Amino acid sequence: MYSGQVPNHLIYGARAGFLQALKSVTPQWTQIANVVNMDRKSVDLVDLGAAPMPKESGAGITIQDFIEKNLTIKPKDWDITVFISHNAMQDDQTGVLENRVRGAGQNFQKHMDKIVFQALNGGGAATYGLCYDGQYFFDTDHVDKGGVYQSSQSNANTLSLTLDNFETVWVAASQYLDDQGEIVGFMPNLLVVPPAYKREAAQIADNREAYDVANRAINPFSGETRYIVSPYLDSTSWYLIAGNESIKPIMLVMREQPNLQEAWFDPAKPDGGHYYFKFYARYNVAFSDWRLATQGQT
Repeated sequence: MYSGQVPNHLIYGARAGFLQALKSVTPQWTQIANVVNMDRKSVDLVDLGAAPMPKESGAGITIQDFIEKNLTIKPKDWDITVFISHNAMQDDQTGVLENRVRGAGQNFQKHMDKIVFQALNGGGAATYGLCYDGQYFFDTDHVDKGGVYQSSQSNANTLSLTLDNFETVWVAASQYLDDQGEIVGFMPNLLVVPPAYKREAAQIADNREAYDVANRAINPFSGETRYIVSPYLDSTSWYLIAGNESIKPIMLVMREQPNLQEAWFDPAKPDGGHYYFKFYARYNVAFSDWRLATQGQT
């Protein structure tokens, strides 16, 4: 809703500058999260789980079933409201407004980056919701209800980041079972670390030799592993992601993309009155398949 007291050229300039800023930022969250678009205020996501494996049919067919999984997700409301005074607009009607609007657009992208990585960092608690199986996303007791296997699986560890510990976590993350009791086969290849672990991450991902031994042994993870650094993680935390899969461990649930929702003028404010511009969006984060991410340490 736009007030008739706000000149059209200000509305068009605000909208254009905002969209330009949104496109100019390439956020890191796209490497660990998918966008899930919603068409209503609450959505029940349903997944049929893994397909059954072939069974020998010499003695007759074996009827096999899919394991249904459900997760209810809801968006949250977010806004950034900025203003420019009438006098400032008269003195510089493009520069001041466009700078403020561009900052608002960039901050929506930064905010998405923040909540996605904070969700990854907080996956060992219920702050950002639970996994589809009712457990914390990082948990030692993952079991698919109705699954063929009923022994617990764990994607949570308490190991500091070293080459040996990375290998321990990598091996475990490569052998998760799906709900049919078969090895999923996700290949963990993306290391997510805080700034304090950048050196160790670079050694693991880029150094062809094992940096922690003197015999110049081969580092088998070099060239096959990439890493990203996020300031939104705890200083000792690190995570290993199956980064090449089409589905990511985090879902960014999008109900309404960031947009210019309202513009109005308040003549009672100083400097000739204030023009206000409210940018608004509805989105949230939720957890996908826990097998796509393994916690090295929290």
